[in-house]
Amino acid sequence: MSESKTPLLDTIGGPADTRGLSIPELRQLADELRLETIDAVAQTGGHLGAGLGVVELTVALHHVFNTPDDILIWDVGHQAYPHKILTGRRNAIRTLRQGGGLSGFTKRSESPYDPFGTAHSSTSISAALGFAVGRDLDGGDNNVVAVIGDGAMSAGMAFEAMNNAGSSNTRMIVVLNDNDMSIAPPVGAMSAYLSRLLSSRPYRGLRHIAKQLAQKMPEPMERTARRAEEYARGLITGGTLFEELGFFYVGPIDGHNLNHLLPVLKNVREARRTNPILVHVVTQKGKGYAPAEEAADKFHGVSRFDVVTGTQAKAKANAPSYTNIFAEQLVREAERDDKVVAITAAMPSGTGLTEFQKRFPARCFDVGIAEQHGVTFAAGLAAAGYRPFAAIYSTFLQRAYDQVVHDVAIQKLPVRFAIDRAGLVGADGPTHAGAFDLTYLASLPNFVVMAAADESELTRMVATAALIDDRPSAFRYPRGEGEGVEIVLPAEPLEIGKGRMMREGNTIAILSLGTRLGESLKAAEDLTAKGYSTSVADARFCKPLDEDMICRLARGHKVLITIEEGAIGGFAAHVLQCLERHGLLDEDLKVRTMMLPDCFIEHDSPTAMYTAAALNAPDIVATALAALGQAHKVKAPKLA
Repeated sequence: MSESKTPLLDTIGGPADTRGLSIPELRQLADELRLETIDAVAQTGGHLGAGLGVVELTVALHHVFNTPDDILIWDVGHQAYPHKILTGRRNAIRTLRQGGGLSGFTKRSESPYDPFGTAHSSTSISAALGFAVGRDLDGGDNNVVAVIGDGAMSAGMAFEAMNNAGSSNTRMIVVLNDNDMSIAPPVGAMSAYLSRLLSSRPYRGLRHIAKQLAQKMPEPMERTARRAEEYARGLITGGTLFEELGFFYVGPIDGHNLNHLLPVLKNVREARRTNPILVHVVTQKGKGYAPAEEAADKFHGVSRFDVVTGTQAKAKANAPSYTNIFAEQLVREAERDDKVVAITAAMPSGTGLTEFQKRFPARCFDVGIAEQHGVTFAAGLAAAGYRPFAAIYSTFLQRAYDQVVHDVAIQKLPVRFAIDRAGLVGADGPTHAGAFDLTYLASLPNFVVMAAADESELTRMVATAALIDDRPSAFRYPRGEGEGVEIVLPAEPLEIGKGRMMREGNTIAILSLGTRLGESLKAAEDLTAKGYSTSVADARFCKPLDEDMICRLARGHKVLITIEEGAIGGFAAHVLQCLERHGLLDEDLKVRTMMLPDCFIEHDSPTAMYTAAALNAPDIVATALAALGQAHKVKAPKLA
């Protein structure tokens, strides 16, 4: 039997077991926790770099604070894998992001150590303030800690929360995990000493006395003394901004040095301040694993990989990804038209804009994790006569809905929304599923909303959007590979609001929007083999609808089935209203709608998720036969 590589970690059943450990033992625990995190993610894939950067911080927080009574909220959740291992989930960590396994993010239903679910960025400070105010209203005395990355601080929501917290006289702690941006002076023994000094009881007491003395001075002298003290601290520590927002700033400190971390965290734990404290911790993303440290993205998100070499296991692609197809066509549009510009919200690689950024650096804008700003920025560019393409994941565009309505739709500004990750996305689960964009965009006046059935259609939709100058438009496409169809160049723009017939029949009509078209064609083959003549149409547009095609399908068939990769209230709702307007629901037509079930589907492979949602060819066949009275029961979606 081989000797364990993690002998100390093997003895840890939960955070309470860390609280009696010495600093050397805590260092050993951190080293073993890093090894365990690397080994687990090598088997499951997931977000690695951010977690490796906070190993020591994770150990220190759970050692110093009495979790779960003390509330600990990890922003985004990418960095929470070591936290999961330390909080009783080590035995399940190799089920991470797998069907039926642990979530890749913090999740309230998973553990009492996850007090708040976080998967989108920049929510932690707002949630922590809610916990802190709730504690105060209840007369409680526990600590509330939010850990937020520097990238997440680019979102306006984080500053809204800090502004509110700083003016509310509520005791809470924010740990700023600074792992990318150079917003701090060099970290070393002197800054660590200053941080311990500034967070200590003697300094806080001395500062309080100094403030009382200053208040007895004439007002100009009092104001000058206060500003001199604050700005002196700001020059030393970089904390002026946070002080102005009402936070007591401590830092920067080395987030990998427990000798620096532990005293500061203990000091802020004991501080009985009425205003919030911000602890600025500097860490290295990917720390302790050479392949991650050397990678450009610090192994932010990885597939399964070899621990020794860091080589990731990439399945051989059968077709180019939808994301790359979009990106390649956008480059072509930019070559043709110097008014084409691209906007991304901290996702240039994820949205495929890396090549565009290289080719047209002056016309590509990464606004950071700031979707609201990004949408209104795009609206301003459109108003200035440019042709902006805002490439944003469906799930992240939700964060900017008011801007889509108020700043784009009402003004009919021609912003083009390239909506990546439409439909179910697999291991990231319900927080990242693109389930709602059809519903929330097609309900808006003045919008053109398209959904690509394959990579050739996506290329044509990019070309179509580039020419729409009188109103906003959107085209959606899923994560992953295309269908393997040939792309004809140059891409021919589509006629607005016109679908296409894929095959003709006279009994059953399947009207598909998006990439369920392949499953629809398979279902049609099966139904035809069973003796039921079947038509298949690709709607292409959710808005405006091809009403002529829909009416022809309704009048020429006994059954009309709609299918989409979106939630209730989307494409089917628009089709039903079209049929109602034309009086086609008053006749013998049997209409059936197929969409994502009215629930949040838990993480799994996309294939398994669509099977659970009952949106595959066998489900279409069963729905059609049931409508014709040839089957008694349609398979219900398998809900978690």
